[in-house]
Amino acid sequence: MSQKLDSQAVLDVLRPVQDPELQKSLVELNMIRNVAIDGGKVSFTLVLTTPACPLREFIVEDCQKAVRTLPGVEDVAVDVTAETPQQKQLPDRQGIEGVKNIFAVSSGKGGVGKSTIAVNIAVTLAESGAKVGLLDADIYGPNDPAMLGLANAQVTVTQGSEGEVLEPAFNHGIKLVSMAFLIDKDQPVIWRGPMLNGIIRQFLYQVNWGELDYLIVDMPPGTGDAQLTMAQAVPMAGAVIVTTPQEVALLDSRKGLKMFEQLNVPVLGIVENMSYFIPPDMPEKKYDIFGSGGGEKTAEELGVPLLGCVPLEISLREGGDAGIPIAISNPESPSAKAMRDIAQRIAGKVSVVALAS
Repeated sequence: MSQKLDSQAVLDVLRPVQDPELQKSLVELNMIRNVAIDGGKVSFTLVLTTPACPLREFIVEDCQKAVRTLPGVEDVAVDVTAETPQQKQLPDRQGIEGVKNIFAVSSGKGGVGKSTIAVNIAVTLAESGAKVGLLDADIYGPNDPAMLGLANAQVTVTQGSEGEVLEPAFNHGIKLVSMAFLIDKDQPVIWRGPMLNGIIRQFLYQVNWGELDYLIVDMPPGTGDAQLTMAQAVPMAGAVIVTTPQEVALLDSRKGLKMFEQLNVPVLGIVENMSYFIPPDMPEKKYDIFGSGGGEKTAEELGVPLLGCVPLEISLREGGDAGIPIAISNPESPSAKAMRDIAQRIAGKVSVVALAS
């Protein structure tokens, strides 16, 4: 007796197909919806957990292959969309209304290009279709506005029901809040810890973030007040540790990583920045200016993923200075491609954390 071609048969045949990141059935995760049959044509909606899913094409292909095994199927149409899951809210930490996931980009040492990584990850996720905010938590050295072309932006403060509310600046698909918007260009911030704690909490809770899939927090270097405030104030999906292959940077990155582990913040992985230099006149050559393989070795020793390696290119620096991140200014460059892969991996891991909680 031949199997009847109906929506239940389609769901049954798709049940063994898993999300590669989550290792669970697409049907059980409610990622297969709106199944329709029109003669020999089968159509349905595939709802991914992030618009930046790195395995989108493979999942679609697996679904089509499975459905084509049913008798009578002539065509399979898959409409792909995404719904970013909400991370778990913790009783001792206050979430941000409308913000689904918060993760930090951090480093143990300054000068490793952490803000460059944070900005390009944010832009890449926004280009994929996600709603993204960026909180520049480096109060003493805020650089994100310049990197996003917002150095001269004017932000406004409105009166809300619970006090003053800051309207974030916006460019390249990113909502941004930074101390740079509140002080003069050359004005130093000379504050002790309690004042730092206060402004970071204001940036979290007294900003009109709206609806966000991801709020990325660009942390200052080190393991101090800002990191403690973030880890203790809001539920965090995880932290990304940025380092260079250089030994002194790796030593500090290990401390930063261990700090997040002690604060019960998941470490999503390590990004090795400035992995090698690509000269513009000889793009086929690579120079290991800061050594090689350090990020991979450290990730293996500490049992965390190596999310990717970003080469050093002149266009990467130029994009940051011009306020047009390389993910936008030169999307086919090796650096931009590396950033895109890293952003997709981070998004996938954030989804795993959210759905596992």
